[in-house]
Amino acid sequence: MIPVDQTHFSKKYYIYVLRSRVDKTYYVGYTNNINRRIKEHNKGKHKYTKGHIPYEVVYSESFKIKKDAKERESYIKRYGNMARFLKNRVPPSKARD
Repeated sequence: MIPVDQTHFSKKYYIYVLRSRVDKTYYVGYTNNINRRIKEHNKGKHKYTKGHIPYEVVYSESFKIKKDAKERESYIKRYGNMARFLKNRVPPSKARD
């Protein structure tokens, strides 16, 4: 699991990529409280991610403007191949399956 650097989250909105430890499926979302949101996913409080817990954070970005975070989330979801997206953005030692 990639440690969540709290200094990175001093801004207001975040996009994040979770990967299921069970079946390696990915989930992309945005929030204004990343730690709370990840805990909710891992407690099964969200319909889409409920059947794939536990999750780990494999990527995140922060934004000052909500619209920017939502647009980035949409872009990442449209990207199509999450493993390739992550490989291009995360150091190899942290992008392993």
